[in-house]
Formats: sequence, C-alpha cells, structure tokens
Amino acid sequence: MREFGYQRVFDVPGAVARLGADPDARYLGGGTNLVDLMKAGVERPALLIDVRELPLDGIETTDDGGLRIGATVTNSDLAAHPEVRRRYPALAQAVLAGASGQLRNMATVGGNLLQRTRCGYFTDPTKPCNRRVPGSGCPAIEGEHHNHAILGASERCVAIHPSDMGVALAAFDAVISYETADGPGELPLAEFYLPVGDTPHLETALPSGALITGVTLPPAPVAAVSRYRKVRERASYAFAIGSIAAALDVQDGVVREVRLALGAVASRPWRAREAERVLTGGPASAAAFAAAADAELAAAKTLPHNGYKVTLMRNLVVAMLTELTEEAAR
Repeated sequence: MREFGYQRVFDVPGAVARLGADPDARYLGGGTNLVDLMKAGVERPALLIDVRELPLDGIETTDDGGLRIGATVTNSDLAAHPEVRRRYPALAQAVLAGASGQLRNMATVGGNLLQRTRCGYFTDPTKPCNRRVPGSGCPAIEGEHHNHAILGASERCVAIHPSDMGVALAAFDAVISYETADGPGELPLAEFYLPVGDTPHLETALPSGALITGVTLPPAPVAAVSRYRKVRERASYAFAIGSIAAALDVQDGVVREVRLALGAVASRPWRAREAERVLTGGPASAAAFAAAADAELAAAKTLPHNGYKVTLMRNLVVAMLTELTEEAAR
C-alpha cells in the first residue's frame, strides 16, 4: 500500500496555493474516478486536497439568461435542478444516464470534466499505454478496441472520453472557469480537451495547478427542445458505445438552428459541426438528417472491430432529429 496525505480546504485561493506547494498532490471531489485509479495504481498522488467544502456548489442564472454551475455541484443536484431541466433538458438527461444514483450523489461537475478514459489498457499498469506512459505504445489498436474511437484518434491513442455530461455541455457551448495562482481564467469546452495527436498524455488545456471553479452555459433558446440518448451494451449502468445530445429549431419544415454533439466516438466530446452546417437552412427530413450524419462521419477511421459505430451513430442522428422534428410539430 502506498501512503498518501489528505487535507480539506475551505477557500479557493487556499486550495490553489496548497496544490502549488506540492506538485504530486491532486484535487479530490467525489473521488468516483480518482480513487478507482489510485486503487489500480494508475494515479499515485502524495496528497489529496479535498475541495468538496469550497463555496462552489450553487447553480444560478446569469445576467444574460444563461446558467452558471459550480464545480462542486453533485451530478444528482445538477440533474434535478428545475432550471437545468427546463432550459437544458438534454443536460439533465445526460447526467441521469451517466451513472448509478449512488455515484451521482458523490460525483461533481468539475470531476466529471476531468475523468480519465476507461480503456482497459490505460487502467491496467501492467500493460503499455501512451496515455499513461508516453512512448510505451497503444496495444488497443491491435487488441481490444470494439468501443474505441472512430473520430479524431491517432496511431498513439484510440481511447474514448467516457463522459455523458460532457457531450451535452459540448452541444451547448459551455465555458469552463478555473482559478490559478495567477488569477482566474476561462476556456470554452471546445478548447478544453486537447486533440490526441502525438501527446495523448496531455488531455486538457488547463494550466498547471488550475482548479476548475464552474461551468457557464450561454443562453440558448434552442436548448429547451433538446434530448440526450445513450446506447450501451446493457440497460443497467454502463459506459456508452455511442451517444448523442441534440437540440433542434424547426419552422415551416426548415431547420433554423441545430446543435449536435456525439459521445463515445473520440477522445473528447465531439461537436458535430459539419452535420450542423449541412442541416442549417435545409429541410427537416429523414433524408437530410442522414446526409448530415454521413457528412460528419465521412472523416471516421475505423479499426477491425469498431466499424459498427459508423452505422450506429448515423442511425442515432436520424432517429434523434426525427423525434425532435415530430415534437416541434405537435
């Protein structure tokens, strides 16, 4: 057993300063991912800095009509919040699909954003993994990869990001707020996760020592008509093999605005901007939805055992947008 220290903090500057004093420390929220990785020997922090008592557990309306969500808000509280359910229902649905009730009661918004891949090679220290040990290789390419990436991967890593919440946040242009020793900063979610490239071990653009303090959702009237759907290998709690967050505004049979983000297809939540471009201003029809999905998935690169995801995601896009169109017509 490897010993580690534990310290609870009560203010943001104190938390940032404590991590700055010990580069081997880690922030601890709900611990639903970090503690598992510690048990497996993947993470080996010398000190856990418990941030659950920081004053970051609120959800409030912003002056422009968006929402600000504190980093220590639990997934359960996020999914149950009336303004989240009313303005961004796909986000509430994604959180409810993401884990068991017990885990949602512990997991935090900030921790969810920072969770690591569940690739079996990453979570097994006896196996090589470029994400865990740079330059050691990616055995998933020749090994078990049926649930691995079809978009944005590289020969260095084909793992997927497991977050459901992150997919909905990507669809709604969320902005991540953080604090460092040099002061506060912000990152759009579109820039928060780094491309895999040759450095899969570098996962986010957060500055060193940064503490996530919250997530802001800009006002998005289209988000009020949104849904999240998750496909998994069993109906009980499981990670997605494909998921989608979608919002749609249709007037007189024409797509005025659409938001699409895909999950379990890349190392980060995947905003389907090409599909959005193809759809906007065009007919709200099954044929158009299929053409938009094909345009987005044209860049897919599959491995021997994950090619099914292309068909799966195409069908998800068509089914979800068809349902939203029918809902708008009622």
